[in-house]
Amino acid sequence: MRVKRRHFLTATGAALAVPAAADPTGNAWYQLHFFFLRNGPQVERTTAYLKDVWLPATRRNGIGPVGFFSPVIGERAPFILSLASVPSWTALETAHSKLAADKEFLKGRDEYDDPANPPYVRMESGLLRAFDGMPALETPPTEGQPAARIFEMRSYESPNEKAGARKIKMFNDAEMGIFRRLGMRPVFFGQAVTGSDLPKLTYMLAFDNLAARERLWAEFGADPEWRKLRAQPGLSDAEIVSNISNAILRPLPFSPIR
Repeated sequence: MRVKRRHFLTATGAALAVPAAADPTGNAWYQLHFFFLRNGPQVERTTAYLKDVWLPATRRNGIGPVGFFSPVIGERAPFILSLASVPSWTALETAHSKLAADKEFLKGRDEYDDPANPPYVRMESGLLRAFDGMPALETPPTEGQPAARIFEMRSYESPNEKAGARKIKMFNDAEMGIFRRLGMRPVFFGQAVTGSDLPKLTYMLAFDNLAARERLWAEFGADPEWRKLRAQPGLSDAEIVSNISNAILRPLPFSPIR
């Protein structure tokens, strides 16, 4: 097996199977990597690894934008989420080759990943392809931002692939535009191609604070265009969504996405 050369962003230790026929020059690809931790040394070690080893490696090897988050509200806390983006499948393959030759990164990862002193409880990882309606990650502007934002990441599972495709089309055709019109800040939308609970899509929104999040979601729920959209035959949650999960996240101090 050609494991190391075919796994996305080996910095995180993920083992991912990716469709061989993926478009080499199309939409961006995202990896969501969760480090589930115990409070104390594991949090400190993983934070230091991401800041001092992984983040510099992304900058050297053409990976990004990237972001690092901890939960304000989220299941299985404490954890750290690493989000990494590459602009195309070709860029992903190039990053693999560069990481495999990056001695500084390999040394730091080897020191972090000590079998005698595990730095995490478990890891989970998934690979997503960006939606056609938002083919690249959008980093929220930081100019004039008085403090770090909060981010909400939501995942929608569907009962089957046809239903999942319908929900993605709903986002591409209208729902994403409603978010933007109301002043929500999309960061990414992606269809999961690996991971658990497939078929599934995941997206992230940025908000100035929790109060802004509550206000904007209330406006969204009352929006006439949204109410008309979800009332169309075949587009109700009951028909195309089987489970929704979400987490409220705060960027770590060194996170480029903030």
